[in-house]
Amino acid sequence: MSKLSIKQWAEEDRPREKLLLKGVSVLSDSELLAILIGSGNDKQSAVELAQHILSKAGNDLNKLARMSVSDLVNNFHGIGKAKAVTVFAALELGRRRKAVETPRRKKITSSRIAYEYFFPLISDLNHEETWALLTDRSNKVLSTIQVSRGGISGTVVDIRLILREALGQYASGIILGHNHPSGQCRPSPQDTLLTKKLKEAAQWMDISLLDHIIVCGDSYFSFADEGII
Repeated sequence: MSKLSIKQWAEEDRPREKLLLKGVSVLSDSELLAILIGSGNDKQSAVELAQHILSKAGNDLNKLARMSVSDLVNNFHGIGKAKAVTVFAALELGRRRKAVETPRRKKITSSRIAYEYFFPLISDLNHEETWALLTDRSNKVLSTIQVSRGGISGTVVDIRLILREALGQYASGIILGHNHPSGQCRPSPQDTLLTKKLKEAAQWMDISLLDHIIVCGDSYFSFADEGII
């Protein structure tokens, strides 16, 4: 039996038509991805190909975002550079939208809000980066700075750089954040040592280390919540 193309499906089942008839919120991730890639291959419809791609990413959009253009082109029949670029452009727009929305919440009142600041910056990266939020006495964010950029398994953080920026902006608080590309959210001994050193050094300058957030895609670890700080 020959494969039915999406054009042969009932109109209400085709992703584009379904979106127009019922709204974008009713579409599954695979249907949204199918709209982006446009067509499938000689064995799979666009939706089936999209399902295959998502399956290889563990049905996790964060893992999909960590793939490269060459990953899609080389591993999925029917995905060329143009389709792959379209997918990653859409994912990047989503990340930027999140980044624009987050700063509206100026005051950090919980680890969750701190995590939401860091999420669009580092959640999709295949390497580790460390960032810091500098806050005033009301825990309102003064600025967000990149502290380090490293490899897959680690990065070197210069505590002096963080404190120099904090002093220059008359900050009263620091919230450190970095990602674990592995998805393992437990802090390493190096993470714990860095937290301890930064806290002690900042105290000499009457600056508080409020938290250290480890971002692992849709989850996070808070040193403050765990009582480590």
